[in-house]
Amino acid sequence: MSFAPALPASPAHAALRAWICLALATCLLSPSAFAAKPKKNKTAASKNAVAAKSYRNDLRVREAARQIAERQGLSAAWVRATLAQAQKLPEVIRAASPVADPGVRNWDAYRRRVLDPVRIQAGVRYWQAHASTLARAQELSGVDAGTIVGIVGAETLYGQRMGKYRVLDALATLAFDFPAHHPKVAGRSAYFLQELEAFLLWSHQTGRDPLTVRGSYAGAMGIAQFMPSSWQKYAVDFDGDGRIDLFGSNADAIGSIANYLAAFGWKSGMPTHFSVELDMARADLPALLEKDIVPSMTPAQMQARGALLPAAALAHPGLLALVELPQGLGANPSYVVGTDNFYTVTRYNWSSFYALSVIELGQAVQANLPAPKTPD
Repeated sequence: MSFAPALPASPAHAALRAWICLALATCLLSPSAFAAKPKKNKTAASKNAVAAKSYRNDLRVREAARQIAERQGLSAAWVRATLAQAQKLPEVIRAASPVADPGVRNWDAYRRRVLDPVRIQAGVRYWQAHASTLARAQELSGVDAGTIVGIVGAETLYGQRMGKYRVLDALATLAFDFPAHHPKVAGRSAYFLQELEAFLLWSHQTGRDPLTVRGSYAGAMGIAQFMPSSWQKYAVDFDGDGRIDLFGSNADAIGSIANYLAAFGWKSGMPTHFSVELDMARADLPALLEKDIVPSMTPAQMQARGALLPAAALAHPGLLALVELPQGLGANPSYVVGTDNFYTVTRYNWSSFYALSVIELGQAVQANLPAPKTPD
């Protein structure tokens, strides 16, 4: 099959997805992510159930149902009845709230959590199980198979952790009760209302029961953790069974990730990044970091500003960006030089930590694959 052409999301939507992915990565990649989860007692579960509040009689929800049904040509009764069963989840509101003390970012600590031996070995098994599909996705899209594997590993531990929240509840909560003290509450509430609408349309079109679909606290779904609008724009039927299933089909998930990155400008054969050293005696850091992770300098311009580039980077035909990786209090940051492909990975999650970690995870998995058997 060929990938369907897709237009990149608007900058506003890309930024919102970036916030979602960064928040999810913070949760999924926390030190407790691999720890055994304690069993919840019935009392705690009962308290959580009591804390949830129905949107059945919320006038805002009723008006939203009317507008969604009208715009999408859906049954008004069905949309009202569905949204009436949505629950306001305090846990989701807490997860979306700004952190009072975000702490100091530390690339090495973040990297260790992503490139965990358990995740790497699970990635080896995943690659072996889906080798032909990964090869086909790479051939058709140009997207490196290792990067696809790294994303699947970071997002859901290769499909093992796709989220526990009803997507209907998560999206309704964030649409109608996004934390009021958040500085961008209006824009993000509007975004999640659009995602709620996309989710209802997706449920209607696919025949999925919107009351049973589960995902992340931000409403991301499936092995690839696509938001409903991304599912509509970028998801593909890569196994050829006539439907798109990012929950049960690893082929569809692999193909859809490849399609997403291709739509955002992945260039076949281009490295994602290069190593770099800085001549601190003459390095012009403000100029080198001015455009953040957006490639904006030629290799010669970087050299002139104090970056010492390896031969491969000097020969790179495109623009480059200096990517700063903080190492915590009292330590000097690390740096890499990102290409257009590095920037493309950040469109999946607007975080240099995330992008470099999934790239390196894919490389670590590939390095641990058994050597192919040679014929006798």
